[in-house]
Amino acid sequence: MAKPGLSLDAERTAAATVLKRAVELDSESRYQQALVCYQEGIDLLLQVLKGTKDDAKKCTLREKISGYMDRAENIKKYVDQEKEDGKYHKQIKIEENATGFSYETLFKEYLNETVTEVWIEDPYIRQIHQLYNLLRFCEMLIKKPCNVKTIHLLTSLDKQGYVKESQRNGLEEIKMSLSRHGVLLEIEYSSSIHDREIRFNNGWMIKIGRGLDYFKKLQGRFPLGYHDFDLRPCHETTVDIFHNKHTKKI
Repeated sequence: MAKPGLSLDAERTAAATVLKRAVELDSESRYQQALVCYQEGIDLLLQVLKGTKDDAKKCTLREKISGYMDRAENIKKYVDQEKEDGKYHKQIKIEENATGFSYETLFKEYLNETVTEVWIEDPYIRQIHQLYNLLRFCEMLIKKPCNVKTIHLLTSLDKQGYVKESQRNGLEEIKMSLSRHGVLLEIEYSSSIHDREIRFNNGWMIKIGRGLDYFKKLQGRFPLGYHDFDLRPCHETTVDIFHNKHTKKI
């Protein structure tokens, strides 16, 4: 039967919408995202199948489900092979003033229950808004499905070559807050760091041109996007996503 509160027609419409998006992503070679949509769409079609009584319609649905499952399996094999060979690379270009690129939206497909350790290299975790960016990123990491236990942060000193009191105090507060959730934050400073990248111990590596600091400052006291970062305009930047079998420590 259809899910509680959702009619069979609604299930069918939802499945068609998700699978249409899967096909679009597939045609754009955005295979990792396409796979997620195929899997969600197939689950919805299976719900429709359970609630369908007409034998002819059931037969048609089974054929559709079988076709989508075959395509999803082929994509999974391709992506797995690309990851195995160390060839996986996807690039996302965030345009100036674009929205819809919160940390959750950008990273969610690479986070799962196997993520227990994270490495962050970002030279600009100094100012208050940059500390808040780190805090928001850490909030995402302690939510399910992740099981993060350790976060390694490598950031830079200020121009004079020392740690500002506000920077040190802010990072220590974040460290203490994380410890209450059973997460260890290890902090290191470097005067020569330039790269910006984030690595998960499930093999995913994300390089963002602007690091975590790609959101624009909002105007006014109560603008949309103050809390929901999917609504906040972004600076132009590029996101490169790779997969390595072995994630090196900083």
